[in-house]
Amino acid sequence: MSPLLRWLVVLLLLANSTARAADLPGPWAELASDGGLDVRSVTAPDMACPKVVADGTALISTIRRKPDGDYPVQVCVAHTAASTRGITVDGLPVPVLPGDIKRIVVIGDTGCRLKGTFTQDCNDPVKWPFAVVARLAAARHPDLVIHVGDYHYRESACPGGQPGCSGSPYGDNWPVWQKDFFDPAAPLLAAAPWVLVRGNHELCSRGGHGWFRLLDPHPDADKCTETTSPYALHIGGLSLLLFDGANADDPTADPAKVTVYREQLETLLANAPPHTWLLTHRPIWALAQGPGVTPGATLNATEQAAIHDLVPAGLDMVLSGHIHDFTSYEFGPPRPAQLVVGEGGDANDAISQPVNPGIAIDGVRIHRALAIPDYGYVVLHRVSQGWTGTVYALNDQVLARCRLHGRELACRSAAR
Repeated sequence: MSPLLRWLVVLLLLANSTARAADLPGPWAELASDGGLDVRSVTAPDMACPKVVADGTALISTIRRKPDGDYPVQVCVAHTAASTRGITVDGLPVPVLPGDIKRIVVIGDTGCRLKGTFTQDCNDPVKWPFAVVARLAAARHPDLVIHVGDYHYRESACPGGQPGCSGSPYGDNWPVWQKDFFDPAAPLLAAAPWVLVRGNHELCSRGGHGWFRLLDPHPDADKCTETTSPYALHIGGLSLLLFDGANADDPTADPAKVTVYREQLETLLANAPPHTWLLTHRPIWALAQGPGVTPGATLNATEQAAIHDLVPAGLDMVLSGHIHDFTSYEFGPPRPAQLVVGEGGDANDAISQPVNPGIAIDGVRIHRALAIPDYGYVVLHRVSQGWTGTVYALNDQVLARCRLHGRELACRSAAR
């Protein structure tokens, strides 16, 4: 090969590599199960992991997952303390946590649903508005982003003759994760570190292999499993308990699952400090919603049985998704509040039975409640005593305002 031809080949290879890199998401920061901060990157298979520097010190960046047929990309990770004050990846800054977390964006259930005969218009930003949600939420300049689960929804091919989803990928593979999550989430991934909760759409029978490869916060997760170990995060004056209830049956309490979850919850909740939040995708105490739901049906039977007599005095709130709306439940002093934030992009078909005070859920009556079916997101602000919350719509209109003080969760519609 002549020197000129050799240089042409090199230039073509470099151009091809650069083009592929340009199509990949930027690096992001997420809280790991050990309480530290993971800096993760998706790179082309023939590229070295990027150079990561934390507070002036180079970190070891290793390959978390090598490419395979469904995932022709590699995932790199560098790990550092959550208290790190400055991080760059190949010279570009990545968001870090402040010493005191004061503003949190909460989103959930964000993917575009393609399953059997149920199709969502993934190509329409009004019918599938996750990109709009992410852009608006990023503009709120959060200190932290919490995603309460369900990232991957494209399980079936788009039926012929439906332009709303024409050309969409489907299955547990990189093109789906890129379209369903990384592309639309880009501005919010660049805005703040994330806490990521596993949803039932990330089970091994659905999008679980991508979840473990790309987002799962456990450093030793080398294969897809139906349950993962719970963990606690104490960051920026905030205490969060993370529980993987993705496989917890909603209507019935399977004894085998109850045993496993009870053991996990007993350990997780044993030393909960005051004003702790429990994060789990499926709400523990909520009314079941959606088409065909039996009136009076509640969630989640498995988690209710597992947590029954383990609730510590310091637990103020359970934060979940799973139901595709915003709903707040307050039960008074006997039980932590339950907040559901599942209106981030998937088809908002949730409300089918009214959420009213006086209805009993697992033996305790609802004291106060508010349900809103609109797409949107929630911003929580720390105040002198507790937190305030604002529920935003897609036009950034305020839909509701909330206040959390201990177990008291009062949400009022802005229209009232």
